[in-house]
Amino acid sequence: MSLTFSIIQTDLVWENKLANLAMLEEKILSITHKTNVVVLPEMFSTGFSMQPELLAEDMKGPTVQWMKKIAAAKKVILTGSLIIEEDGFYFNRLLWMLPNGQYGYYDKRHCFAFAGEDEKYTPGNKRVIASVNGWKVNLQICYDLRFPVWARQSFDATAADKEYDVLLYVANWPERRSHAWKSLLVARAIENQCYVVGVNRIGYDGNSIYHSGDSMVVGPLGETLYHKANEEDVFTIMLNKETLGEVRTKFPFWKDADGFKILSEE
Repeated sequence: MSLTFSIIQTDLVWENKLANLAMLEEKILSITHKTNVVVLPEMFSTGFSMQPELLAEDMKGPTVQWMKKIAAAKKVILTGSLIIEEDGFYFNRLLWMLPNGQYGYYDKRHCFAFAGEDEKYTPGNKRVIASVNGWKVNLQICYDLRFPVWARQSFDATAADKEYDVLLYVANWPERRSHAWKSLLVARAIENQCYVVGVNRIGYDGNSIYHSGDSMVVGPLGETLYHKANEEDVFTIMLNKETLGEVRTKFPFWKDADGFKILSEE
C-alpha cells in the first residue's frame, strides 16, 4: 500500500494573495505524476505575516474556495496553512482539503514568540490526524517541530496499528536555523518510527529573512529520501506502507516507549 506526496517548494510574494495563488495554481496544474496529496508551505498565500488584521479570511473566503477548486480539478488532497479569522481570533490554520470539498483543519499549537506570532495568533489546542488510503497523517506547522511531546507517537501494544504513519510539517523556517530544521525532521522520524514530510519555502520574505527551503522526506529509520535546498522544486514521492511495517517489526523499539497523555488546554 502506497501514499504519494507532491511537495511544492517555492518563493512567496510577500502579502500578495492573488500573485501567490496564481503562481501556485500553475505549479499544481503542472504536476503530471499521479499523486494523492499536494503540500504547500506555511501561510502559502501571504508569507509568514504578522498582519492578520489585514490579511485574514474566514472559512468561506477566497483562499479556501481556491483550495476547493484546485483539489477538485486535480482530484487530490491539497494542504497548507493560511491566516484565518474566527470569532474575532486569528489562527495559523492548516487545511486538509479533499477533492469533494470536505476538509479538516489543524490550528498551529506553538506560536513563534520570537517573531511575535503569539501576540497576533491564537494557539490551537488539539492534534489532528488525517486518514487517507489506509494511512494516518499527523498534521503540524513549522515551530511545532521543536516540541517533540506534541508530535510523540502514542504506542499502544494492544492496537493493530500505530497512532499515525506520517508526520507532516509545513513551514516558513529561516535559513539561519536550517541545521535545526533538518536535524529535527530526522529526529522526529527516528523517535516515532514514521515517515516525515517537511515542506518549507525559499527566498526572502518582507522582513529580509532568507529561507533556503531544505524541504525533506525522511524514512522511518531516519534516512533522507528527498532533500532540496535554495531552489524552487515540485517533487513527487511515493511512500510504502510495507516498508514502514517492516521497520516497526524488525526494530520494535516502540514496545519500550514511556506511556504518556497530552492534555488539551481549553
